Amino acid sequence: MLLPASVALFWAALSGAAVTQIPSWDLVSTAQTSASLTSISQPDFDTSSWRHIPAPFCTLIGCLLKANVYNETDLFFSDNLRRKPEAALFSVPWIYRNEFKLAPATGRHFFLQTHGIASRADIFLNGKQVADKSVQVGSYAGHRYDITDAVAAANALAIKVYPTDPHRDLAIGWVDWNPWPADNGTGVWRAVEIKETGSVVLDPLRVITFLDTPLVQGTYTIRVKAKNLENKEVRVLVDYNVTLVGSGAQAGGDAKYVRIGAGREVEVVFEGVVQAPEIWWPAQWGEQPLYNVKLGVKDADGTVSDAAETNFGFRVVERRLNQFNDTVFIVNRKEFQVLGGGYAPDMFLRWDPARWEKELQYALDLGLNTIRLEGKNEHPELYDIADRMGMMIMAGWECCDKWEAWDYNTHMEKPSLWTDEDYATANASMRHEATMLQPHPSVLTYLIGSDFWPNERATTIYLNAFKSVDWQTPVLGSASRQGFSPQTGSPGMSMEGPYDWVPPNYFFDNQPARAGSAYGFGSELSAGVGTPDLSSLKKFLSSSDLDDLWKNPRKDLFHMSTAGSTFDDRRIYNDALWARLGAPTSLEDYVQKSQITDYEATRAQFEAWGSMWNARRPATGVIYWMLTGAFPNLHWNLWDYYMRPSGGFFGAKAALRLEHVAYDPVRKVVHLINRSLDKSGKRTVEVDVIDTAGQPIYSGSVQANTEPNTSKNITSVAAALEGAKDLVFLKLKLLDDKNVTLSRNTYWVPKTLDALDFARSEWYYTPVSRYSDYTALNKLGSASLTVAATKQGGATVITVENPSNVPAFLVSLALVDSQGADVLPLTWSDNYVTLWPKEKLNLTVSTLKGAAEPAAVDFVGRNVARGTVRL
Repeated sequence: MLLPASVALFWAALSGAAVTQIPSWDLVSTAQTSASLTSISQPDFDTSSWRHIPAPFCTLIGCLLKANVYNETDLFFSDNLRRKPEAALFSVPWIYRNEFKLAPATGRHFFLQTHGIASRADIFLNGKQVADKSVQVGSYAGHRYDITDAVAAANALAIKVYPTDPHRDLAIGWVDWNPWPADNGTGVWRAVEIKETGSVVLDPLRVITFLDTPLVQGTYTIRVKAKNLENKEVRVLVDYNVTLVGSGAQAGGDAKYVRIGAGREVEVVFEGVVQAPEIWWPAQWGEQPLYNVKLGVKDADGTVSDAAETNFGFRVVERRLNQFNDTVFIVNRKEFQVLGGGYAPDMFLRWDPARWEKELQYALDLGLNTIRLEGKNEHPELYDIADRMGMMIMAGWECCDKWEAWDYNTHMEKPSLWTDEDYATANASMRHEATMLQPHPSVLTYLIGSDFWPNERATTIYLNAFKSVDWQTPVLGSASRQGFSPQTGSPGMSMEGPYDWVPPNYFFDNQPARAGSAYGFGSELSAGVGTPDLSSLKKFLSSSDLDDLWKNPRKDLFHMSTAGSTFDDRRIYNDALWARLGAPTSLEDYVQKSQITDYEATRAQFEAWGSMWNARRPATGVIYWMLTGAFPNLHWNLWDYYMRPSGGFFGAKAALRLEHVAYDPVRKVVHLINRSLDKSGKRTVEVDVIDTAGQPIYSGSVQANTEPNTSKNITSVAAALEGAKDLVFLKLKLLDDKNVTLSRNTYWVPKTLDALDFARSEWYYTPVSRYSDYTALNKLGSASLTVAATKQGGATVITVENPSNVPAFLVSLALVDSQGADVLPLTWSDNYVTLWPKEKLNLTVSTLKGAAEPAAVDFVGRNVARGTVRL
């Protein structure tokens, strides 16, 4: 086995009795060496002049960053990525190499396991070829190679990776999300492992669960393929046990002898029943108990030949099409409205499980329940963490490159149509990913297409792969209404935009259902917002870049999108900002107006879906485009690259509280939203309207009863708004039967709504023929603010009070360290708040692991001067 000095980091879904990850690499470009792989893969080959990478996996640029050849801050600053790294560096193959020790012996077998190499590779061990680029092909194609005949006490592994082209390879592309990395993601981006066994080798475990309708009894079936590696029949003992993670409570176990013919493979099956099982729920609905199963195979002499282990959960996911042909997901027999966001990995595919956990903390703090991975299926730890934290995952393949190169894909110009090799690669890729995901209770569904559905041959391959691993959750043909295979049926999802700015009333204007308004299942859409706040902007933009933001509103900007894409400028967004809020007078003025715009856009989208959950045509799910960026960007994020939450984040948070009241600007009504499974009873909604001078226009309340997992229209506020001569502020507060505030929400309501020209809608936005007038927000009287902070346990409670006679509009607060830098990551109970005259609010902020020690609170509002309060 590998010596203890080689760190054993287990590939969670594929771990065995002795599976060890290659912990580091020596790296060189073939432009810098003429040696053959036969020579390079011999022990003691001299790599002293190569780059030494202290990481188990990384793309080429990711490796060079690890080796300090490049610096992230420098690469991401301004448009530096246009010039470095140079793409020419990656136009030739590169070689990864590692040396390690093994202890080969009679009866011991060794395997090399790959899980993702982009996109083609030749693999040599000890001078012998293990695989060539026609076999090890595809960024997701995992393989297990028998290397028993090649191993020795001292070993050298060499992997030559070839340049990747996502338009020709089944790889990882970026479409228009961000500028593409110069290496196109080439490299050993997932773990490479050495697996050692005895006479029998196991495939990964599959766990099939069933819950009866009352959810009081659970059954499980454990299946695993066991292969005899000897040239004679063997009789082995297979045993397993199931325990409840964290408690150690036994939930089942058994053992039996199995005979396996020479070189043959058999399926080993165990079944069990758990009375009153612990049920796994999405985070907003309950707890996330996990069960652990360990299974081992012992040779005739009692030594462990191989072992496998995985966690699983008792939960059931179903999906149906309603009468409108819209997808409805059902989790544990409860209809589940998907409220989620689109995930973006790091631009250079650098995987950081600690960051992912923090991102999930942000997403759950927002109130999201689902994250969609479009062709960025990442590493098994992603699903482990999602299982533990209760976030549902929609995994699947990506759009707009080789994965969707079909002759009927009208969105691709001259697509590189699939060959027989591509179908074989797709088969290996799908089987590997399905195997990795199969036991995870966090997996909601898998989309085998995104914008377009796969053709019949590919669909058959995909579905057979799922069947082979006992897949249990829904498999959808695509995320759009472009078409579908009869094998999968309609996906019941729409992808009709928008992806660029639209006004808040757009999402509520759903009669009739059209474009991206709130109905059915919107698989990716947003108003294209997500402007970082000033402190983040200064980290990655030059002074001239910052000037361009507010002085050149139609200029192409590097930190928007892929050069030449529809989204490489902020023209549509800025046209609206200038028209609605007035031309910016400074950079700070522009950023403040951006936060106003972003807050109302994200809030409107999520409130519209929440409000329409029980509409005549229900809004069954929405994926916000996107959670965060792959690099520091200027749009498409709910929090920025540095994990600073801004206006868009808190607009979404306001909309996604478990119990909430939302204002519908189209119908001028209030919707009562209850996303819980257990909250019910009498509720009070307080409605207050004031003008921009702080003078009251209306004050009243309404009583209503709430029921779990419902939304409904409870009252009209049209009469309350009738007296408005200009823009007014509307505050809605929801209280329970004990007078505890469940949600508080303030709107700035213009005299007339933005007028949408739906007849001229494009796939990415709907034009506005007349903008609303928000310029009264520029004329607010100055409000003073008193701010006090006290420590309470691990959190800080900040009391904010407005002693003025005018509202304090959109007050943002930030924790800073002793140098004035943002303290991140953190979570706030609320932020970007608007305070009524004489109103006091208590806000709670908690820092997450890795954050610096806070020293002060900075604050500013649209009509509140900047201030700082020391902690």
